[in-house]
Amino acid sequence: MEFIEILKAIILGVIEGITEWLPISSTGHMILADEFIQLNMSAEFKEMFFVVVQLGAILAVVLLYFNKLNPFSSKKTAREKNETWTLWFKVVVACLPAAVIGLLFDDLIDELFYNYQTVSITLIVYGIWFILIENKNKKNYYKPAINDFSQLTYATAFKIGLFQLLSLIPGTSRSGATIIGGMLVGTSRFVATEFTFFLAIPVMFGASLLKLRKFGLVFTSAELIILLTGTFISFLVSIIAIKFLIGYIKRNDFKAFGYYRIVLGIVVILYFSLLA
Repeated sequence: MEFIEILKAIILGVIEGITEWLPISSTGHMILADEFIQLNMSAEFKEMFFVVVQLGAILAVVLLYFNKLNPFSSKKTAREKNETWTLWFKVVVACLPAAVIGLLFDDLIDELFYNYQTVSITLIVYGIWFILIENKNKKNYYKPAINDFSQLTYATAFKIGLFQLLSLIPGTSRSGATIIGGMLVGTSRFVATEFTFFLAIPVMFGASLLKLRKFGLVFTSAELIILLTGTFISFLVSIIAIKFLIGYIKRNDFKAFGYYRIVLGIVVILYFSLLA
């Protein structure tokens, strides 16, 4: 295997690690990246790689929030352990809509919507949505009703999960959909963002297992090296991206991401239109 293939996996891991957590659509970036950084692998492997590489991003969340998400920690009181279990139950409730629809229509969604036209439209539409929501919040002096996970009810968690359904359409951005959804149902940006991180754990583990099962667990040595390299780099970069986003939202709104999405959506349209 040539070193260039490992370098491609590293670059793709960097892109995944950054774009998975920022509300700018990892799928949109991966589609563009695949045009310029094409892995010399089978189409089936690449389809699996672009999903399973997300496991690195998930492990970053597990590492950074291990204490908060660990209900068995000896450092926690009985009350704190109970609160942790309650948080996990809310995560499960929020994941149910996407899990059910994703399992039933995974192949159909890929067939109908995994194309640059869909990605570019969703990038632009949700970019505009980010800007409009933030402008409305600024005008109305946004004061969220939910500033702590103890205030997050199961009903509100389920509503956020319904917004996560939107992310089944490529280009939407899973984090973008759930953050917007959380803010619309009354959570603070901070709670919406952290809850988005936690939702990703079962959702992306499930999606990765589905793709691995579909591809099969038999890899060539080259395929295994590429997959592990991309996943490890995604893990490292995700740690930086998550810390950046948490720090960013303490001082800023999400309008910058909205403008970025619109620009990227236009770039995707223009690029593929010129190729046609």
